[in-house]
Amino acid sequence: MKAKQYLEDILRGVLNARSLPWPDKAVIEPPRERKFGDYSANVAMLLAGAAKMKPRDLAELLAADLRGQGPDGAGVQFAKVEVAGPGFLNVTFAPGFWHGILADVTAQGAAYGASDTGRGQKVQVEYVSANPTGPLHIGHGRGAALGDSLARLLRKTGHAVSCEYYINDAGRQMRILGDSVWLRLRQLAGQDAPDLDDFYRGDYIKDIAARVHLENPGILELPEAQAIDICFGEAVDEILAGIKKDLADFRVGHDVWFSEKSLVEAGKIDETFADLKSRGLSYEAGGALWFWSTNFGDDMDRVLRKSSGELTYFASDIAYHHDKFKRGFDRVIDIWGADHHGYVARMQGAVEALGRKGALQVILVQLVSLLKDGEQVAMSTRAGKFETLSDVVAYVGADAARFLFLSRKSDSQLEFDLELVRKKSMDNPVFYVQYAHARIHSMLRKAAGAGIVPAAPGAAAYEHLAGADDLEICRMLERFPDVVAQATELLAPHQVSAYLSELASALHRYYTKHHVLSAGPQVAGARLLLLSCVAATLAAGLDLLGVSAPERMDQAPEQPADQAGDTTSGAAS
Repeated sequence: MKAKQYLEDILRGVLNARSLPWPDKAVIEPPRERKFGDYSANVAMLLAGAAKMKPRDLAELLAADLRGQGPDGAGVQFAKVEVAGPGFLNVTFAPGFWHGILADVTAQGAAYGASDTGRGQKVQVEYVSANPTGPLHIGHGRGAALGDSLARLLRKTGHAVSCEYYINDAGRQMRILGDSVWLRLRQLAGQDAPDLDDFYRGDYIKDIAARVHLENPGILELPEAQAIDICFGEAVDEILAGIKKDLADFRVGHDVWFSEKSLVEAGKIDETFADLKSRGLSYEAGGALWFWSTNFGDDMDRVLRKSSGELTYFASDIAYHHDKFKRGFDRVIDIWGADHHGYVARMQGAVEALGRKGALQVILVQLVSLLKDGEQVAMSTRAGKFETLSDVVAYVGADAARFLFLSRKSDSQLEFDLELVRKKSMDNPVFYVQYAHARIHSMLRKAAGAGIVPAAPGAAAYEHLAGADDLEICRMLERFPDVVAQATELLAPHQVSAYLSELASALHRYYTKHHVLSAGPQVAGARLLLLSCVAATLAAGLDLLGVSAPERMDQAPEQPADQAGDTTSGAAS
């Protein structure tokens, strides 16, 4: 039961009874201050002209109508309907309305917040897709957490989702990788091989080179081109295996690992070129093949195949997206680094050229500034100066890393303080939320030991949950499905993490103000019902972020004395 939708449905019925249309610019939203009610609507001011009345007079009539309305004659769900200012309708819901949320959460459990708004739409989410030239760094981790969480949100809202990693195993960067391993192998073998101007310098290159030499003792006698091919193949396999392991440890998975090389080998690039030519969207000039990208808002046409015959990255990307849509996806979401900002419109233009205008959405992810002991850690894959994702996850844990990555909009700067997210304190944002969940389960365990169980949803329990703090938590629980829906629509998982922080804060405040287990059996049972619903919602939200919801944790900072009887050893119990 959603408060906003409920109010809108009732208002529509009231307006229809008065032969008034629903205004296009109608707004129903919470007022800035709670004292003005739960929701405010501006419909009277928008319809005053059509009703030939003053806005406030019309608002008074609509307010009277609302006071006598209910769904299918089930009774009034509003405790108060008032008119404010020039004609705002301020509505306060009855406690019984908010109590109904507890029945919803109890019945739905982990499914709370789910919907079928996606109606089975086939969506592909492509994320990470780092060149297999070295280990993943924390910038890749942010994109990985975002992509995985988006997939969870989309599935929660009824979409059919496939997650994909595009393996850039062709092109100049891969040639440099092969050359780099070959160089290090020769140096390790004692040959006079000076460093190249442009190569990968990380220690992992030396490790790969040593292994390749050990497993291929005769490699130095082979023709150089053949030797480099071996170095390249072995390096890609080893690095890609490491990437897959790092992502698995980070609780990130992909349904498809798509090779760029396969586009060429399967003739898919030629198919795409033929398609563009048939649409009159490519042409040859100066021995090169060009895409007519100026037809789609670009400032210049772009080369697909150079006069040398070499393909551009753009050509591969168009062919890759052409293949995506031929696989039947209705919608494609790509997650790219912020340095690709200038490439977005060009790629969307290419997708439009393929006849799928608006079907490609691109999310840009800003890099992460990693702090350690107050100092920023330098990151450069080529120079070998970077903090790998695996090192960060091993140091702070997957939960902390994922929650922090998803705590802000993806296109905003993010500072990752290694020491802060390691602390088991209320200053640590993920600990703060997880501890709320564990704290509730600690109370549930202690209650069970005392023979107290959460009450069943119903009037007997609700009469003990009529206080302002009880109803405030019910209101917050009611918001969760809307948060899930909006986070999915806007492709913004950070809205879920923000909501969870608010809900955890409400729980911690409630805990410090209200006795639970020592409040008497009936009150305790009712409050345990309320808190059980909070725990279920926290767990459902954390799951959308790919973060665990532990039922036991180390003790948080010392609790207020009046709560000691409820927790004894706290969440660790």
